[in-house]
Amino acid sequence: MDWPIAEVARMSGVTARTLRHYDETGLLPPARIGANGHRYYEEHQLLRLQQILVLRALGVGLPESGRILSEQVDEVDALQGHHQRLLAERDRLDVLAGTVSRTIAELEQSRKDGNHMTINRPENLFEGVTPSQYEDNMRDFPELAEEVARRAVTMSQADADTAHRERTAQMIRLAELMAAGHPADADPVQTEIDAQYRALTELRAVSTEEYRAIGRSIVDNETWRAAYEAIVPGLAAYQRDAIEAYATTRLS
Repeated sequence: MDWPIAEVARMSGVTARTLRHYDETGLLPPARIGANGHRYYEEHQLLRLQQILVLRALGVGLPESGRILSEQVDEVDALQGHHQRLLAERDRLDVLAGTVSRTIAELEQSRKDGNHMTINRPENLFEGVTPSQYEDNMRDFPELAEEVARRAVTMSQADADTAHRERTAQMIRLAELMAAGHPADADPVQTEIDAQYRALTELRAVSTEEYRAIGRSIVDNETWRAAYEAIVPGLAAYQRDAIEAYATTRLS
């Protein structure tokens, strides 16, 4: 039995464009290409796609995923290894969620007291934080993801850590604005979104519709949404709505 690319996209949540990209790079060739030019996938390809998505969820880039898959022989052994890594990642996210929760609570308390937050142990801010593969969240935007990956190759570990922490800080700032009751189109929120958009366009030009699509992916992409929801429930939708407002008022 085989499935056309549209059906595989529906089942997996991966866009047909991304599946074509996986084929073009040799990561996931289809089982066959029909007379109509459409790609068709069999069970073996679906299992491989599952492994690709698991590796991506674990922060493994596409080139490294291809290398890992090419070296594998037994699928059960491979999935058992992925399972162990997923359990470890779950534990890391639990720690990260606790870290962010404590930070938010301390910030709220300091504001009630009318004082600036005192950080006695700065390292506590980053407990559970490890450099994430930002391009994983951009998997539905292959060209942008490739540019991010190219930049990442030239970055030192310290630079990668700094970039990751800044992205986490951006999410926390948005969470603070949301907790303070600012609507998604409020000026302070839009200032944050403007900074994010400008950083993105330093990589490559991003059209209005593509930026809107990125905003929607923050909610639709399970990995991306989970990162936001680990900060505070509702933050993913808040970011999406803020991007939509920004695209409408400043990019249209």
